[in-house]
Amino acid sequence: MIANIVIGSAIFGYAGYTLYKFAKKSKKGGACAHCSMKDQCETSRCDSMK
Repeated sequence: MIANIVIGSAIFGYAGYTLYKFAKKSKKGGACAHCSMKDQCETSRCDSMK
């Protein structure tokens, strides 16, 4: 019983964390916020992708 509660809490906690990260990224706006190469994305290129 306790194991089920722990496993369920871990699953829902991870899902909540993932949704939080997604919402935080989506608030940044722009094409590079979701880009897998956002670290190497150039500002001029991102502005043209909007």
